[in-house]
Amino acid sequence: MKTKQIIGIVVAGAVFISVGISGTLASQLNAQLAGRNTPAGLLSELFGESKASIELPVEPFIGFVRVEGTIQDAGSSSSFNTVSYDHQNTMRYIDKMIRSESNTGILLYVNSPGGTVYESDELYLKLKEYKELTGRPVWAYMGSMACSGGYYISMAADKVIANRNAWTGSIGVVISTYNYKELLDKLGVKEIDYASGQNKTMGSGGLEGTKEQDEIFQSMVDEAYEQFVEIVAEGRDMDVDAVKPIADGRIYTAKQALSLKLIDEIDSLENVELAFRKEAGGGSVIYEPVFYSGTLFSSLFSAYQGSQEKSDAQVITEMLNDSRNGVPMYYAEPGKQ
Repeated sequence: MKTKQIIGIVVAGAVFISVGISGTLASQLNAQLAGRNTPAGLLSELFGESKASIELPVEPFIGFVRVEGTIQDAGSSSSFNTVSYDHQNTMRYIDKMIRSESNTGILLYVNSPGGTVYESDELYLKLKEYKELTGRPVWAYMGSMACSGGYYISMAADKVIANRNAWTGSIGVVISTYNYKELLDKLGVKEIDYASGQNKTMGSGGLEGTKEQDEIFQSMVDEAYEQFVEIVAEGRDMDVDAVKPIADGRIYTAKQALSLKLIDEIDSLENVELAFRKEAGGGSVIYEPVFYSGTLFSSLFSAYQGSQEKSDAQVITEMLNDSRNGVPMYYAEPGKQ
């Protein structure tokens, strides 16, 4: 193939990719700007960062604390990254309410399959600190899912209510790792580690684990499990021996959880908000801060990313780089528990 033909193919490919990107972004741009007034600060709208806004009301208010998605510290949303749960800003929000004289309580909204042992416990302890320092009520409401770590943080609440279609429970701990030694063997690749001890490389995907390492991992799971059981026993005013038979990792429906005394009621969010307002004094408003409102550029960037098909190599790479890999998790995922 001649040089001119190669150059022509490369140029044609570049044009094709450019047209695809511009088409995706243009359609999203039109959708975003439709119905808007002429933007005075278009550059800010496109690229600006929307920082967390936690300015609390001066009138009496109930703090709505939303916990959706995986409970982990994945940073805050930005123009290039959107997170469903913002751990650090959620912690800041609760701290501000502790110091607020206008705050009358917290309504914890949970729609989560759980998360890491560390962040789940950190949020639980922060809610407990709020209760101890303020004496104000905390209610938890479970949306479609409040499992594992989502159930764990709910144990800080004085009252736990679930939507009638909620899934909850999954009381347990998991550490998941990937072993790709056979894949490396097929590729003729071998992992070589220079470590200070025989267990320093435990969990490495390119090596076969030993029985001793399996026992070490299991001991870590067992310790976190015992902590979870104790949290449930305290939160639900139950004996540890009564909790363990139902704490085998299974997911419960709202009706099943109610019969097992894992929750207090089944009701709608609207009814819970009305009841909590009466509990907190009647005049309190429900307030939820906006941590990140997004920018036009972030919307366009997300739209473009979502329109691209992933190669097999990308899928495998994302699997191996999963943030849950090798981390103790209070986490439930149907099909992967």
